[in-house]
Amino acid sequence: MLMNAPATFIQSYIDDLNDALNQLKPGAALTRIQAAWLGTCLTCILLMNSVCWAKFERASLGDCKVAALSWVFRKASIPWDWLLRVSVVLILKRYGITEGVLAFDESDRARSKSTKRIYKVYKQKHKGSGGYVNGQTIVLLLLVTSSITVPVGFFFYMPDPALKQWDKEDKRLKKSGIAKKDRPIKPERDSAYPTKTEIALGLLKEFKVAHSLIKIKGVLA
Repeated sequence: MLMNAPATFIQSYIDDLNDALNQLKPGAALTRIQAAWLGTCLTCILLMNSVCWAKFERASLGDCKVAALSWVFRKASIPWDWLLRVSVVLILKRYGITEGVLAFDESDRARSKSTKRIYKVYKQKHKGSGGYVNGQTIVLLLLVTSSITVPVGFFFYMPDPALKQWDKEDKRLKKSGIAKKDRPIKPERDSAYPTKTEIALGLLKEFKVAHSLIKIKGVLA
């Protein structure tokens, strides 16, 4: 499957997105290059059913280089949080959604065993093999309605490394017969590693601020 321009309906979506961005946050609209990049990426995702810069380059017959595509993703000042918020607003408006139920879910995504560069990646138990693998845990907030279910927020969860190491050592010492008073004190949780409950509450607060007109009939977790 080859492409040299964004799909027409994707281009229309990006135009609507930019208009909404200007209304909600003046100056946050995408530049011409950013809009073209996003249109290319969305079209490639649709065609390739994948997020892979190398596949995107092949689909464009080399017009879009891996280095250029990844550079925009990593370095361009794109207002990602506002993009998600405005995208949800557009979807809810398009489907005429005014109420629904919020539901929390989480997803463990296995990654390479040797990776160290992926955000919030940590050692997880692999259910299929019973061994371990590096992976990510994503906490999702979904809006469930009578017509569609749409993700409206997400956050990456990762256990506090210091707490995890303390727990491992505490169990070892306890098994060795060391009294609690002689074992290291449990360290305070680092705020950079919130619990899943803290993440869920934060996502709820963000949803309330961004979509205050949506009537929530219940919350499932």
